[in-house]
Amino acid sequence: MSRPIPTAPPNAEAYAERVRTLFDASIATLQSAREDLVPSISAAAARMIRALLSDRKILACGNGGSAADAQHFSSELLNRFERERPALPGIALTTDTSTLTSIANDYSFEEIFSKQVRALGQAGDVLLAISTSGNSPNVLRAIEAAHERGLVVVAMSGRDGGKINGLLNGEDVHVCVHASSTARIQEVHGLVIHCLCDLIDQQLLGQS
Repeated sequence: MSRPIPTAPPNAEAYAERVRTLFDASIATLQSAREDLVPSISAAAARMIRALLSDRKILACGNGGSAADAQHFSSELLNRFERERPALPGIALTTDTSTLTSIANDYSFEEIFSKQVRALGQAGDVLLAISTSGNSPNVLRAIEAAHERGLVVVAMSGRDGGKINGLLNGEDVHVCVHASSTARIQEVHGLVIHCLCDLIDQQLLGQS
């Protein structure tokens, strides 16, 4: 059955006010996160830079919007961020549909990242594990697999950090956005990714 087509014209001013409200909410969340996250973002970048300078790589995983963030980050490494530089080794574990569906079919969806981490991860690599709730089972399994293989984990989450809090060890870094809205958390995560890319480039290439 087709959906009815709205006949009333859009209320332009109501839409505009709603957009302003969303901008204000995003700005407020970013301002709050700015005070909280500077130390953890700096520490996360240091872990990644150490790995890259040691000829190690960064694996990234997440679901939905967080999968897009994982792919966003790996593309900035493999291609470029804001300046020309050699490609850097980053792999998004979210993109190979044959691998993802075969693992989900033969084992379980919870194992789609952990099996890849066990196959591809090496001691000294970094796993960027993204979950807005901090409770995504397949991301939690990936963190466990990373520790088994000697990887350092940089976790990006939101709200209270969820179950990720109980999995991280002393070398790991947790970038947790203390907000309740998934959309606001993901907006901050996007900026965190750009901060990490910028700090990596600054260290490897020097001040622009």
